[in-house]
Amino acid sequence: MARERVRCEWCLGSAIEREYHDREWGVPLHDDRTHFEYIILDGAQAGLSWVTILKKREGYRKAFADFDPVKVARFTPARLEKLLLDPAIVRNRLKVESTVKNARAFLAVQKEFGSFDEYIWRFVGGKPVVNRPETMAHVPAKTPESDAMSRDLKKRGFSFVGSTICYAYMQAAGMVNDHTVSCFRHARVARARRAKRG
Repeated sequence: MARERVRCEWCLGSAIEREYHDREWGVPLHDDRTHFEYIILDGAQAGLSWVTILKKREGYRKAFADFDPVKVARFTPARLEKLLLDPAIVRNRLKVESTVKNARAFLAVQKEFGSFDEYIWRFVGGKPVVNRPETMAHVPAKTPESDAMSRDLKKRGFSFVGSTICYAYMQAAGMVNDHTVSCFRHARVARARRAKRG
């Protein structure tokens, strides 16, 4: 009889969380459009559970032009008012309005650094931080790196980018590997990192 895979405790509540954990969470990310998607989704999560956002992910994809920052930056106030009626996303005015503000700031970063990816990875020296937490209780809510990221993003005009949100972003984007050491993904993500650098 095959032994059940050990996973991080946070993803055990639903199939959609396990799928996200097994395929995406912690894998080093180097695609600007997906970076923008994570900015939108992590900002939307503020005060809510991650599973709520995962369930609305397709709704966000449709509402926000497949996470194209060029298109989102052009959204008009009338379009935002329409989005506030859309039950497929979190209908919080400040969060919805922040997506346009963040898209414009995102494009400014791309222009300055060549890509958002080039900019964001500077906060961890260009390579993932590999942690070895035994349980999720050993995983911090924020770090000096996420503090620095939050300060700089705010300075550049981003909103919904507090340090805790930034750390969740860093975990999702593989800037840190916070899979618990017993989780089957910890070693796989670390191997993927070594292969990419090699």
